[in-house]
Amino acid sequence: MFTFNANDLSAKTHYKILTGSIIPRPVAFVTTKSPESEVVNAAPFSYFSIVSANPPLISISIQRAAGKQKDTARHAIGSGELVVHISTESIVDELNKTAAVLPPEESELDHTSLTLTPSTYVSVPGITEASIRMECTLYDHLEIRDDDGAITADLLLAKVAGYHLSPEVYDENTGYLDAKAIQPISRLAGNDYSKLGELFTLKRPE
Repeated sequence: MFTFNANDLSAKTHYKILTGSIIPRPVAFVTTKSPESEVVNAAPFSYFSIVSANPPLISISIQRAAGKQKDTARHAIGSGELVVHISTESIVDELNKTAAVLPPEESELDHTSLTLTPSTYVSVPGITEASIRMECTLYDHLEIRDDDGAITADLLLAKVAGYHLSPEVYDENTGYLDAKAIQPISRLAGNDYSKLGELFTLKRPE
């Protein structure tokens, strides 16, 4: 067993251990809109999870690059709106293209075959090809700081205002979603991703 004092490790080492051990991670594919230019931004984020079902909250942590806030965080904080899509096998190649670093006035979607669809509850459009999308409003924003007080990440808590679920993945009779039909992809470490894999059932003790 290797034992490390966290205070002795570099940020790069922390990144390697955390992203290599907290796996697999679902990938949020997020669209936002610039309040100034109306440009629609799209980007994937794997620091993504459920926070609460009552109210319906999800979390997305967006890391800053050299202290600079990313477009997604800036737009979501500025407008108070975002659309979160579940990343799946059917769109993963196009989704990956949106991870490119582009100037704020240029939309990542212009470099993909993905198309936009109007939202029902927010002004930010969603991705037509996504089988699951959640229209959200910003519930809270927390600035994450390092030991020196520098901001290193923006933690967004988003409240779901509405869901759009493809009939291929949602059973309206039971209210459940079919994980196999969704074909979700998840992030591992580095450039590695994974598919759903084998499922098993484990009943909780009563």
